Amino acid sequence: MKGTYLLIIQMKNNSIIQIGKLGNVRFYNGYYAYVGSALNGLEQRILRHLRQQKKIHWHIDYVLKKANIIEIFYKESNVKEECGIAEILDKKLSSIPYLGSSDCSCKSHLFYGSYETIKNIINKLKMKQFLIDAKY
Repeated sequence: MKGTYLLIIQMKNNSIIQIGKLGNVRFYNGYYAYVGSALNGLEQRILRHLRQQKKIHWHIDYVLKKANIIEIFYKESNVKEECGIAEILDKKLSSIPYLGSSDCSCKSHLFYGSYETIKNIINKLKMKQFLIDAKY
């Protein structure tokens, strides 16, 4: 399966996280939406994000050490749609500058806002929910 995914992440405490070359980034408790794509194995990418033990590779890996994925959504596609979705998220949510967007010209791929706003955007995008198995 190929496509784009969106992680809803909950940060339970205010934190400052060292994110690779970005340096220290301040996060507030609340909800975040992270958008990514996987055109060579969407399910494997999602399952990687769910694993606790993994090599730090992407910006989001640093964030997930301090936060929890609470829901995952996806959209099957043969083309990369994450930047278009990031633009939509940026209109309604606050962005965390440069996070997750080092390989494109987007302002960010990680956004902060209310749970309700994030879910409303996902509903409008008609993304499917990825069911998280309890063993992850």
